[in-house]
Amino acid sequence: MKKWLEVSLGIVTSVGGFLETGSIATSAQAGAAYGFALIWAVVLGTACLIVLVEMSGRFAIASRYTIADGIRDRFGSNLFILVLVVMSIVNLMVLAAEIGGVALGLQFLTGWSFQWWALPVAFAVWLLLWRGTFGTIEKGVSALGLISLAFVVAMFVMGPPWRDVARGALPSLPDRNGAHYAFIAVSILGATISSYLFFFYSSGVIEEKWDKSYFGINRITATFGMAFGGVLAVAIIVLAAMVYPPRGIEDIESYDQIAMILTPALGAWGIYIFSLSLLITCFGAALELSLAQAYITAQGFGWNWSEDAKPKTDPAFSLVYTVAIVIAVIPIAAGLDPLRITIFSMAITAMSLPLGVIPFLFLMNDETYVGEHTNGWMGNAVVLFIVGLAFALAIVTVPLQVWGG
Repeated sequence: MKKWLEVSLGIVTSVGGFLETGSIATSAQAGAAYGFALIWAVVLGTACLIVLVEMSGRFAIASRYTIADGIRDRFGSNLFILVLVVMSIVNLMVLAAEIGGVALGLQFLTGWSFQWWALPVAFAVWLLLWRGTFGTIEKGVSALGLISLAFVVAMFVMGPPWRDVARGALPSLPDRNGAHYAFIAVSILGATISSYLFFFYSSGVIEEKWDKSYFGINRITATFGMAFGGVLAVAIIVLAAMVYPPRGIEDIESYDQIAMILTPALGAWGIYIFSLSLLITCFGAALELSLAQAYITAQGFGWNWSEDAKPKTDPAFSLVYTVAIVIAVIPIAAGLDPLRITIFSMAITAMSLPLGVIPFLFLMNDETYVGEHTNGWMGNAVVLFIVGLAFALAIVTVPLQVWGG
């Protein structure tokens, strides 16, 4: 029974890292601008993420290394420092967006500007990390995050044309504004396949002390946990496609517009359920990102690390997530638009994917670390194809979107 309860690690990774401000914003923009046409990006990204998360758990179980440990040990400190610097920049941008998402959820519930909530939210994230344990965070976020199933309920209430929804799962070319279409596709892939997700998951496997009897549980956890997030993201695209275009909205410019997405299906309660979903999922993502940053830094430099240990036992680990939270809250407290930070950070995440994924693939094919549990050719091919696609699209479309305003 205990092993089956560990499936919550996949749910918390999914709720805290899959369905959060990035996935909500990019999915809503995709549905508003292109209807069901970009569902394929979520499906593709989810398939890749399932493979990567399963690989990260298999690597940690077989080698007793986390991914950060493995990169430093296999490739040396120079490559590790490069990976750390790039991932830190991306993580801090995304962490800022997640703190902004929690603050916006509180703004919708109270009417007070998100700026006023930024510091209390940051303090709450830090306090839970300082006083809590990995199990508390894992079980708590996965349980509370189930409120996000409201998006799936609302989708069925709206009754979409299912044949068109299914057609959207197949890649297609847009009939207008190709650069914007590609940019949103890149942003969805960036929101879905974030490197910190599988780095975090491998650390969670070590924290939970999974042994070689957990290979099957790991596969189930990765599959169902990430599929859970994928279904929610598809539901948001479907809802956005049905809610916004009839109201003449094809370009989402603020979270105020996204907040109304559940109202047509769930009535007046929709805004409150959306606000709570945004608040909980983004809070989980903020916890996960802060921990991921502390994990990769401490593991790479050989410091003591564990969320279950007292801060005085691993002070450097605790200092890293404290500094990360302080830096990330600054732009939100200063009033920068969380939606703009979110969309840009998701595209930059897609550009950074090869740096985190390719060394990991080498590790997964090295018998020195994983023994007989190396990757098959199909797993390698799937990951390389999707990461290459995301990187190529990002190289082309991100400059167009940034320089084009």
